[in-house]
Amino acid sequence: MIYVDLHVHTTYSLDSSIQPKVLVDRLHSDLRVKAAAVTDHNTVKGYYKVRELAHVYPDILVIPGVEVGTVNGDIVLLGVVEVPPQPWTVESVIDFARERGGLVVAAHPYREFGLGDLVGKYPVDAVEVLNGSCSRQINALAEKLAKTLGLPGVAGSDAHRVDELLTVYNEVQASADLDDVLKAIKGGRLRVVRSETSIHF
Repeated sequence: MIYVDLHVHTTYSLDSSIQPKVLVDRLHSDLRVKAAAVTDHNTVKGYYKVRELAHVYPDILVIPGVEVGTVNGDIVLLGVVEVPPQPWTVESVIDFARERGGLVVAAHPYREFGLGDLVGKYPVDAVEVLNGSCSRQINALAEKLAKTLGLPGVAGSDAHRVDELLTVYNEVQASADLDDVLKAIKGGRLRVVRSETSIHF
């Protein structure tokens, strides 16, 4: 069992104030959540910096990722260590992830810059059903969408500030191994969790 926040931004996203070292320190000090996907906007530089800082802590897993702003809405790629080439269409970004063994998550589908009902048109692997920056109502719509499509639902804090880190996360039936975690997510072997310290619920 591993506990993972699947949507975190660092200062490599222009709208985030979370320093990479702060994220590492937070994971190190947390008693439960020891893994996070660094999913900065249209860049993987944050992932590489966090991984570099976290290498001294064997209990921390840093998952590579990127949140790509396609013309139709935001998509989170997990398990990829580079940014897709532009132009960013949903189809080209999904193909890029597939070729590299990555997972495709429809991020906050019913919030601004989400894919909305278009999610059903594309072969995504999971739907973000619990986003720390979304209202309960918007998350409920995303959960209903995931159930309708028969897709796994995942959680991500979508943290842009330190106090948002790890406010929601996933209880994943996997070891602290990247491939194992990705397989478990794709297979739906996870449960979304709201932290007791969550400020959004």
